Amino acid sequence: MTSTGFLSVFAPSFALGGPVLLGLWGVLRSRGQPRAASSSPAWDWKLILASMLLYALSFSLIFFVQELFLVLPKAFTPGLRPTLFHNNHNWDGDNPLAKLFQGTGALATLILAALCACWLKRCPPRSALWRMFALWMVFHGCYQALPQFVVGAIFPGNDVGMAMEYLQWSAATKTVAALLAMALIVWIAVRLLRPLLSLAAQADEIATPGRRAGFVFRVATLPGLLALPLIIAMRVPGSLDQVAIVPVAEYVIGLWWMQAAAWFAIPARAGETAPVRSLAVPLLALIALTLIFHLILRPGIAFY
Repeated sequence: MTSTGFLSVFAPSFALGGPVLLGLWGVLRSRGQPRAASSSPAWDWKLILASMLLYALSFSLIFFVQELFLVLPKAFTPGLRPTLFHNNHNWDGDNPLAKLFQGTGALATLILAALCACWLKRCPPRSALWRMFALWMVFHGCYQALPQFVVGAIFPGNDVGMAMEYLQWSAATKTVAALLAMALIVWIAVRLLRPLLSLAAQADEIATPGRRAGFVFRVATLPGLLALPLIIAMRVPGSLDQVAIVPVAEYVIGLWWMQAAAWFAIPARAGETAPVRSLAVPLLALIALTLIFHLILRPGIAFY
């Protein structure tokens, strides 16, 4: 079997089957452990809805950064005339460097994710809203970029795949890059659990593996699912891959691993953040960004 054939089978099995098996193991493992004495915690709908709004907002911000940094290098390249849209970018003309610059978007989002991760670790915001915003920026910055290395190792026509072709990466190098990206996908999911669990208001909410899995579902997995229609609304009209495939694939790849790993998460300190008082700020920010996407970016901005 060729390396491309191996990745074509292993990558979807990893993305879909891995979280399911890990989650089942977590459920079986927790059966023999003592349960929390208190009743099940109430659902904090302000926190859930804030997470939904911030998930959608940060997805679109990260996607904008990716497309902007796909366009900017081309704008300074002789022979290329790029245009930025709300769900994609395009260019006219020809220059061999165009293929290389198809990798700058993923690089930009990874750098932004690293900066937000430093913010989250070194100076975690006291506000639940800002801490959640930083967390989702890390999440989207990583999970919009890392799967591109896997896809690029299989299909050379995707953004990162074009950069790999320009750099003349061998099949072995592409396979190593894809496997490393898959390992990082799991590692980042595990690392994001601690700041996510720190959003709990009371220690009882995350006292046991089952409670921690339930909290992750309420504050991340469910809000991410509810945010998908909001994200898609910002990306229409367009082809299926431009509008829906990217946000849905990112949700499955990233949040399924976080949900599965929640059964094994180390308890975090609860009550560290100020509770969500109002949804006005994330709601207005999402509305404003949606208007920018449709009124300014949708017609296209020419960078030449």
